Amino acid sequence: MATTSPTETTGERVVVLNPVSGAGDHPETVREHAEDYGYDVLETEEEGDAIELTRDAIGDGATEIAAAGGDGTLNGVVRGVVEAEALDDVTVGVLPCGTGNDFAANVGVTGIEQGFEVLEAGERRRIDLGFADGDPFVNSCVGGLTAESSAETSPALKDQFGTFAYVVETLRAIPSFDGIRLTARLSDADADAPVWSGTAIAVLIGNGRRFPPSGSTQANMEDGRFDVTLVHGTGSVDLMETAAVERLLGRESDQTSRYTVSGLEIEVQEADPVSFSLDGEIIERHELSVRNEPRALTFAVGERYEPIPGGEE
Repeated sequence: MATTSPTETTGERVVVLNPVSGAGDHPETVREHAEDYGYDVLETEEEGDAIELTRDAIGDGATEIAAAGGDGTLNGVVRGVVEAEALDDVTVGVLPCGTGNDFAANVGVTGIEQGFEVLEAGERRRIDLGFADGDPFVNSCVGGLTAESSAETSPALKDQFGTFAYVVETLRAIPSFDGIRLTARLSDADADAPVWSGTAIAVLIGNGRRFPPSGSTQANMEDGRFDVTLVHGTGSVDLMETAAVERLLGRESDQTSRYTVSGLEIEVQEADPVSFSLDGEIIERHELSVRNEPRALTFAVGERYEPIPGGEE
């Protein structure tokens, strides 16, 4: 429980609360802390509400907005900030209440109470923001088997298995997934533009996170670049071989190609569009343009956040 004295709300500090994120047992805790710290609480009721509530709150003068939910709720808040053209005027924070809370962990926030403490006194950093065909994402944009499985993972399965639900649904999807034929043109200001073409099991584009075979998953969020991993192959055998090498042995596989770039263009050579997951929000495309806007978003981060993860140069 927070120890600060009750503070009168002014509309400048807002929490956008998704009451059904994760196990759905967090709303009372969020509301209690919000009252202590002087935050108005705006509750979502249906998909898309986080965007509208954020946009309206900014119109009413909000300058600090925290997302209380999972990565999808945070994506909605960020999208609302973008739509309000308020990236230079608003600080965003996160109160982890979802199933995985992947991005929250990457910015050093591991609980609701600590999240409020970070909002109150934590460091503010300008972090990169990804855009896929103009739609923002803070953590990742993934296509292929991972996105297909994410789209099919039900709330009931998440309640039963937690973060393992995505793995369960992935294993279910393997027998019917044949890969995606695509071409990826990657670009960076300091390098030639490589082109990758073939059949991919997954396209993993990390802004707040990276996809290493082992070690920390936090990406450098302030370098203006994405960590891109292409997992190539044609089905379940290839996928399981890659998983065995990368997850069990913790070493690189010849079935992955990795790049660090500021943007990429993806063209899918399939009859049907492919699902891409932007922080858990699903879009479908035959073509996708992904770009990085360096240090576009002001974010409240915890002490464990690393501007340069692992001391990398």
